Amino acid sequence: FRMLDYYVRLKRQYSCSINQVVLFLQQTASEQAFVSEYTDTNTQHCYRVIRLWEQDPDLLLSVPGLLPFATLSQTNSPRILLEQIANQIATIEEPSQQADLLACTQVLAGLRFEKNLIRQLFRKETMRESVIYQEIREDGLLEGLQQGRQQGQQREALSFVTRQLTRRVGAIAPTIQEQIQTLSVEELENLGEALLDFSEATDLENWLNDRQL
Repeated sequence: FRMLDYYVRLKRQYSCSINQVVLFLQQTASEQAFVSEYTDTNTQHCYRVIRLWEQDPDLLLSVPGLLPFATLSQTNSPRILLEQIANQIATIEEPSQQADLLACTQVLAGLRFEKNLIRQLFRKETMRESVIYQEIREDGLLEGLQQGRQQGQQREALSFVTRQLTRRVGAIAPTIQEQIQTLSVEELENLGEALLDFSEATDLENWLNDRQL
């Protein structure tokens, strides 16, 4: 149904000829990978389905822009296939194009092959010049920094709430402490407000139980 929906939207907006293709990257036994039409009452919509693991690699190796997809094509000799792809990329004279293709190739190859094999055959130095690689790396660094900030906030809030709870209700049982450690920053802030009304450990236990309801 989704393919029919896409077709209608594109046709309405651009009023042009449309050829739809669904590309499956990884081998799967899912029925969806083997269905190429949608049928309903008075409606039949067809589209093309390409299962990369069934494709002849020679067809993909002959077009530079398709080299990354060749890593997922049909083969009985993974290493030989990757060597062919690496050799084809090495013949590309434009440095930026070569770097971008190398980055894309390694990303897709990672869906199928071991990391060590990929590293043996593709030069990381060239890949680093790729704007695609740099963007992926920057996104990863930013995500790591964000997670670090969030974890830092959680640790700080946890430390504060734990101190306040100890003052209000005394020593906290290990099982209760484990539950508190799983709380998010927002939940710890809520607990920080609620603990002002606590007078004994059962108040804390009741608060935690109510949160799970």
